[in-house]
Amino acid sequence: KKNIQKQASLCYKKLSMSKKNSNVILKNGFKNYEELSHIYSIFKKKLNSFKKKTFLIAVSGGPDSLALTALAKSYSYENKCKIYYVLVDHNLRKNSSHEAKSVKKLLKKYQIILNVLKNKKPIEKNIQSEARVVRYNLLKSFCKKKKIKTILTAHNLEDQVETFFIRLSRGSGLHGLSSMKQINKIEGNINLIRPLLDFKKIKLIKISKLIFGKYYKDPTNKNTKYLRTRIRNLQESLETSGINYDQVIRSIRNLASSRDTLDQYFNKIYKNTVNKKNSIIMINLKNFNKINQEMKMRVFKKAIKDFTKAYYSTRSKKIFNLIDKIKAKKNAKLTLGGCIISREKNHIILKKEIKN
Repeated sequence: KKNIQKQASLCYKKLSMSKKNSNVILKNGFKNYEELSHIYSIFKKKLNSFKKKTFLIAVSGGPDSLALTALAKSYSYENKCKIYYVLVDHNLRKNSSHEAKSVKKLLKKYQIILNVLKNKKPIEKNIQSEARVVRYNLLKSFCKKKKIKTILTAHNLEDQVETFFIRLSRGSGLHGLSSMKQINKIEGNINLIRPLLDFKKIKLIKISKLIFGKYYKDPTNKNTKYLRTRIRNLQESLETSGINYDQVIRSIRNLASSRDTLDQYFNKIYKNTVNKKNSIIMINLKNFNKINQEMKMRVFKKAIKDFTKAYYSTRSKKIFNLIDKIKAKKNAKLTLGGCIISREKNHIILKKEIKN
């Protein structure tokens, strides 16, 4: 019995030392770990450039989000800022609440308070897409309540490449293939920032294990009914064939550079073509007909997204179909992306669709 108590005491001391060491590492900005210190230095510069004093960290319990949590906690020790750590329980699995409590309990050991937001809306179709919408809606509501203007997510280099292949499979153009931006405005003055896009997952796993000793695996990440999972499973085969992720990232960056140049041209077109008046959007038909099909699609995509304040843009294929219908029938009255769209004299008019 004494021997068992001694062993338990030793285990407790090791655990206490582990937590103590982790807190020392966080307070020192990973300075004794060259590779991780470099990651933290880049992360710190990015956050400093935003000049914000309040952040929301989107936590899931996976290695990426726990690494982001650790980096943010380290940043909070060095800078005077308020950081909220928030996990969304999508309520899609029976044990999801238990997992959320486990993550909360783990983070509490490191003086990190986790806020858990539980989804009460059933998600039955387009599960991953709808779960994203629910997640960001809950995060936005939390931001408005706490007057937070910046959400940080743990999207990394592999996520960027997977997004590229997903969009490639759907026939996306330049704008889609240039993948995720580091900064996106998701509603009003709330920005979504992805500070880890340049880092590989393996490095984020190192941070999670070093600080927290563990991380949680989402079983849906292995479910091959999801396109992202199937693409993720192709990584090894692609690299064996000579297509490695570093090469794909270079292509994505080149595409992003071209996208940014094109965006400057598009913004001028949009300003001359689209006008918001009271509760409607007016698209000048004369100017609209002068631009090519790609620009027409982008005009509609931005108009619908901005008008409805949607997080995701309407699919390009649906917009091209809409343009064809408007062209074929002058008196067409159509619905798309939460808008009623009609052609009236010299303008295409967008009104918000009222659903019962």
